[in-house]
Amino acid sequence: MRALVTGGRGGIGRAIAAALGDAEIVVLDLPEFDVGDVAAWRGLEGPFDAAFLNAGVTTGESDVAALTDERYRRIVAANVDGVVFGVRECAARLMPGGGSIVCTASLSGLVATPVDPVYGLTKHAVIGFMRSVAPQLVERGIRINAICPGFTDTPMVVAELRDAVDVPLIEPSFVAEAALRALNDEETGGAWVVQQNRIEKFRFPGVPGPR
Repeated sequence: MRALVTGGRGGIGRAIAAALGDAEIVVLDLPEFDVGDVAAWRGLEGPFDAAFLNAGVTTGESDVAALTDERYRRIVAANVDGVVFGVRECAARLMPGGGSIVCTASLSGLVATPVDPVYGLTKHAVIGFMRSVAPQLVERGIRINAICPGFTDTPMVVAELRDAVDVPLIEPSFVAEAALRALNDEETGGAWVVQQNRIEKFRFPGVPGPR
C-alpha cells in the first residue's frame, strides 16, 4: 500500500504513519508542503491507495470579535482547503485505481465549540464536504470517511487549548487506530467518533420533512 499523510510529522499524523507499518508512506508537512497551496498538490505524484488528510490548526481564539484576518485565513487554508484540494487531486489523478480517504475532522465538527468557534466552523465544513462528496467518489472506486476525535494529546492542544480544556486527553495512537478502522470501512461517507477508550460510528439524525 502507498499512502500519503498530511500533517504527518507530529501528533495524530505521526501516529497514523507509525500505525501503517510496512506501507510506503509519503509524509506531507510544513515547511516543504503547505496543504492550502494548490501548486503543492498539483506537484504531487501518485498513485496512492490511501490518503489521510490530517493537517490542521486552531485559532486559539474564543472571542470572535478579537479574531484576526490572518488567523482566520490560516485556519481555513489548513483545515478546509487542505481537505478539498486533497480530495480533488485524489479524485482527478492521484487514485486512478481507486482507494480510501480518511479526513481528520473532530468532535468539533459534530458539536458546538465555544472555546474556538472558527475551529468548529472548519470541522463542520469537513464533515459536510465529506458526506456530500462521497457518492461521486464511489463512482471512481474511492471511499471517504472521517474521524472525529475529542481533545487529543498533541502539540496543537498543548500549545493553544490546554488552559481551556478540562477533560482527559486521548492518546494519538488511539486516534490512529480509529483512522485505520475508517480506512478499511467498506462503507463510505461515515464519521467515526473517537473518545477515551471508545471508537464508534456516528449516527447522523434525519431532518423533519415537509408537512
